[in-house]
Amino acid sequence: MTVPLGVILAGGKATRMGGGDKGLLPLGDGTILSNVMDRLAPQVAGMALNANGNPDRFADYGLPVLPDSIADFPGPLAGVLAGLDWAAQQGAQTIVTVAADTPFFPCDLVARLLATAQDMPHPLVLAATPRPDNEQTKSLSRSGLIRHPTFGLWPVALRDDLRAELHDGLRKVVIWTDKHAGREALFDDPNDPFFNVNTPEDLQQAQAMQKDTA
Repeated sequence: MTVPLGVILAGGKATRMGGGDKGLLPLGDGTILSNVMDRLAPQVAGMALNANGNPDRFADYGLPVLPDSIADFPGPLAGVLAGLDWAAQQGAQTIVTVAADTPFFPCDLVARLLATAQDMPHPLVLAATPRPDNEQTKSLSRSGLIRHPTFGLWPVALRDDLRAELHDGLRKVVIWTDKHAGREALFDDPNDPFFNVNTPEDLQQAQAMQKDTA
């Protein structure tokens, strides 16, 4: 399987941070987004950013900026579709998506997604982690794992199917991945590999985590 392109999903509204772009908040010597880019770049064949609004605010990052093609912020699947359409223009077969507010995702994310996708006619894999004993969630898979819908491997071949489903009102990622027999790649790292910044308190924690890994 060829190395996928990478798409960073930053199309949300960041309401719990008071709006604006969480990825542009400071972290270490750069921003959350620059940390995400540094972690993703060695794993993929090229990168783009899914974001809405004026793309000029990301000019310093040197990435193509892909807006949603579906109106009214329908969620991460719209960003996936934007990435798949861009990848099709590049002649690519797959993309891997990551969230713009999750700066410490695994450095072998792509390799493990690809390994899980072996022999799939349409490589479609979501990252997943074990459920903590004290956590209740509606995002559990049939195997009892917590799926992370912004971290996945997606096939360009299914982009028109996804487009049709979005126009029909689909919003939940796992409904679509289950429909196409998507798999899960287990990440059981001792620390939360998909810790994301949703609140000012999360940002403080991320800054502390960044110091510990520097």
